[in-house]
Amino acid sequence: MELREGNGEGIDSWKEVTLIYKAALKMITTKMEILNDEFQHVHRYNPIEHIKARIKTPESIVKKLKRDGHESTIDNMIKYINDIAGIRVICSFTSDIYRIADMISEQRDIRVIAVKDYITFPKSSGYKSYHMIVTVPVYLSDRTVDTKVEIQIRTVAMDFWASLEHKIHYKFEGDAPEHIRNELVECAKMVSDLDARMLKLNEELIAIANERML
Repeated sequence: MELREGNGEGIDSWKEVTLIYKAALKMITTKMEILNDEFQHVHRYNPIEHIKARIKTPESIVKKLKRDGHESTIDNMIKYINDIAGIRVICSFTSDIYRIADMISEQRDIRVIAVKDYITFPKSSGYKSYHMIVTVPVYLSDRTVDTKVEIQIRTVAMDFWASLEHKIHYKFEGDAPEHIRNELVECAKMVSDLDARMLKLNEELIAIANERML
């Protein structure tokens, strides 16, 4: 694994890169937890089931840089790799996905730089998720570093499907047998149907509860 040092953004070592991206993950995670707590206080409902956070490994970073034709330097990883720091927000219903995305966008110190809506426009494989690339300021003792974080928002059912698809992709190195790919697409349709039915059921439960309060 080769990752040469550079001077981009005032960051010149892998240890410092790790420190900064870990700090960004902590900031985003804390924000999500606070928003979830506030939502529970105001609406008596938690849109977020749980949160997963991870830092991309040096090996994965180097592989991605080489695949895209870039030298393996600190400068290039900061410039070209948007998902070094990643947060996955898991929620119960599809309606929660857009609610959470709106809450993130409305944070004053978070800047949204890219969005990919794979809920409205799923991948051909059947993959569904809502992706946001944001920057969050990391405050160090001598400077502030705007740091990129990828946020993926999906339902529990979507996450289950994506986890299996990820395992299959790496097991077959992106070349799974056609019948397995076809089965995954069919499973994705089942997941989408399940999400829709669960959302409808939840809306009916809320309507009944509201009627009883009148």
